Amino acid sequence: MTNHFSTQAVHAGEDKRKPYGALTNPIFQTSTYTFENTDEILDFMRKKAAKSPQLRDEYGRYSNPTQSVVERKLAVLDRGERALLFASGMCAITTTLLALLTPGDHLVMTRGCYRRTQEFALSFLSRWGVETTLVSIGEPDGLSEAIRPNTRVIFAETPTNPYLRVPDLPHMVALAKQQGIITVVDSTFATPINLRPIEYGVDLVIHSATKYLAGHNDLLAGVVIGSRELLTRIEELRGLLGGVAGPHDAYLLLRGLKTLELRVNRQNENGMRVASFLEQHPAVSRVYYPGLPSHPDHEVARRLMSGFGGVVSFEINGDLEKTGRFIDRLRLPYIGPTLGGVESIVQQQAIFISLDPRERREAGIADNLVRYALGIENAEDLIADLEQALAGI
Repeated sequence: MTNHFSTQAVHAGEDKRKPYGALTNPIFQTSTYTFENTDEILDFMRKKAAKSPQLRDEYGRYSNPTQSVVERKLAVLDRGERALLFASGMCAITTTLLALLTPGDHLVMTRGCYRRTQEFALSFLSRWGVETTLVSIGEPDGLSEAIRPNTRVIFAETPTNPYLRVPDLPHMVALAKQQGIITVVDSTFATPINLRPIEYGVDLVIHSATKYLAGHNDLLAGVVIGSRELLTRIEELRGLLGGVAGPHDAYLLLRGLKTLELRVNRQNENGMRVASFLEQHPAVSRVYYPGLPSHPDHEVARRLMSGFGGVVSFEINGDLEKTGRFIDRLRLPYIGPTLGGVESIVQQQAIFISLDPRERREAGIADNLVRYALGIENAEDLIADLEQALAGI
């Protein structure tokens, strides 16, 4: 198989000849897989006890042929040995952390991770005797000082949401390997096009496949990629908790992955052009985009990433109400809380978090912050729309 990403996105993980001579992989819309006779059951159980990698399907909560094709493709794209598909990105995160941590363990998490991820660590895992320490990105000694003898996992996100911070993954991995700590990175914003953390020594990579991997805002799914040994631990818990993706969502994800490189390259281009435009506009006070030299992690991003993504966050000169008026004047993007699709989506993140100003401050989200997740529209049209909206406030 070629190493060119675009070719792998189309062909990796798929058999050349598919059932009934179909060109696309079929949707196996079934909950249960039957056995012809008792001998077939006994053979299956022996292979299951031996943890055979060639195990046939038994029940939809454990595996599905459509799902398995997607998992093989995603493992190739992110350079992992295996991949596991989940019902959502949060399901992938929570199941992974539950599989890796036990009471008395310590988790280190970089600040700026998705707020629901932080909430799970701080509010839920603490109830099970797991303590979490948050570390700021950009503090050279912060990570090493946070590590304890009982630290089992370091969890990071790159780039973060919404300020697009980029942690130094080689530095994180070097510290973790010295202590035998497992590293987990949520790379949803980067995608395997712009960054493959496993190539820098990260143990596990997670994506909300709902976003860029699927690309069309029509499914929910999550994925974890990594070594066979770690994925086997997580797979056992996935089967127990039941957070597997459905076959139809797996099929839609498989379809979306085939155009991943085309879409993300366009979104990278749109991100850079829009960020550069906004940084020069007098109505914008600050732009957060790792492709700009003004971003605090620009040098790290240049070293690790091949593209800087389709999300641009920025602050306008104004308050909560003025920012809302600006967003309402935009004509092209939809207003909503997601990203990564072919359609541009914008949000005033502060009001999605809370109507209480104190809670917004505690979350570190400015009232005048706009997160713009760019789609694959023409960059000139996106910029013209931003220009007219900024001029009108």
